[in-house]
Amino acid sequence: MNNNEACAAYFKENPAYQRCFSEFEKKWNSYGRVTGIITLKNTFEEERRAIGGILGKTFYEDTVRFSFIEFEKGLQCTKFAPVNFEEVLEVYFGRKMITTQEKQREAEREKTEFFENVKNCLTECADPDSAGVSWLREMFFQKKYGYQTVIREYGRDREKTEKLLKTVGKALLLLEDIRETEEEYPLAVFSAEISGNPHYFDQGTTAGQLLVHGMCYAAQTDYPENAHQWRELLLSGGIVPDNISSIVHIYGLRLQVRGEWHPAYDAFCRRQEPCAVTMENLQELTAVQPTGDKVYIVENEMVFSYLLKHLEQKKVTLLCTSGQLRSAAVKLIPFLLDSGAEIYYSGDTDPDGIRIADRLWKKYGDRIHVWRMSEEDYVKSLSEEEIGNVSIKKLETVENPVLRKTAKEVRKKKRAGYQENILKDLLEDMELERPSWKQ
Repeated sequence: MNNNEACAAYFKENPAYQRCFSEFEKKWNSYGRVTGIITLKNTFEEERRAIGGILGKTFYEDTVRFSFIEFEKGLQCTKFAPVNFEEVLEVYFGRKMITTQEKQREAEREKTEFFENVKNCLTECADPDSAGVSWLREMFFQKKYGYQTVIREYGRDREKTEKLLKTVGKALLLLEDIRETEEEYPLAVFSAEISGNPHYFDQGTTAGQLLVHGMCYAAQTDYPENAHQWRELLLSGGIVPDNISSIVHIYGLRLQVRGEWHPAYDAFCRRQEPCAVTMENLQELTAVQPTGDKVYIVENEMVFSYLLKHLEQKKVTLLCTSGQLRSAAVKLIPFLLDSGAEIYYSGDTDPDGIRIADRLWKKYGDRIHVWRMSEEDYVKSLSEEEIGNVSIKKLETVENPVLRKTAKEVRKKKRAGYQENILKDLLEDMELERPSWKQ
């Protein structure tokens, strides 16, 4: 046994030094050396006598104050000298002495390693600039976008948290692919495909919270404050929380369910009133019957309402998708085509609106006519709202000949065009049913 070990054994065997060494440990953790003032309150006679023996002092008061350096110097005058106080402390506590700063640096190094492992795993199957990888990188550097949730779980179980982050990251990568199509995923199906558990991304679960953080990062929007905002966020990313959330508004359209014409929708047609149809209503759809041989589809609710209000001839079929095509709209379109009707689709002439129309054309070809989205219509519908470079980039993959020309003009002007600015043109087209506006 060397001097340091013998010294530590002596102090450990003597309970009178226990509180004293506890304070030494705190000082060392803070400063990494022998420094600072030690204060012990409500001391016992045994403690005062033991400490005074090392310091060469007599303490009469219950509160004892002395410097750490003074104690170390006194120790060098004992039979244990010479001693290394750091080694004495390590033997006394049975572990290497590490300062708080060193602990923090080590903890940060481990966290960096943790995030790097997850990021490297994702970059093996995705572009380093993809939303999932970027979210993870910015989460770590900015300490935002779900960082506190991850660190909380990390403190509980690092291995499980690593698996959690990898799963959420893969989900965000899949969402990027989903956004390239007009298809939607029911939340349960999406969860099961990613994790094997249909409830993995349910609202309130840790995985669900992190998925929402990642989606908010990708969309550059705030975290949802309520269930409605949560549903809207998921729907904007192509995820349907339930069959009720996916809605399409219809007017003048009969629906056949399980081989029978549904009396409720027949009544709406007779009364010349619009109605909202959910994906739940369409689960057992077998056929549709439009009013006339043309079906008009618009992107915006206000446009839908305006057209219905101002059309003198009500014998038309009009649908409203409310932005991105929901599952309900996607379900209806093949039935509309099977009915023999011609479909005319019109949306905003901004990057998102153009891409929706282009995807429809890519999927169904000339069976769907792009309506009032030409270069000339764009100029008429111009607003003052500027389009950012990230959104402008989305126009590079447009393939429809008409929309490609429009996209070129949008890239020049970098301003959005909205249907609300060409309402009279849309109305006139529907009233006159002119073939000249087919595009």
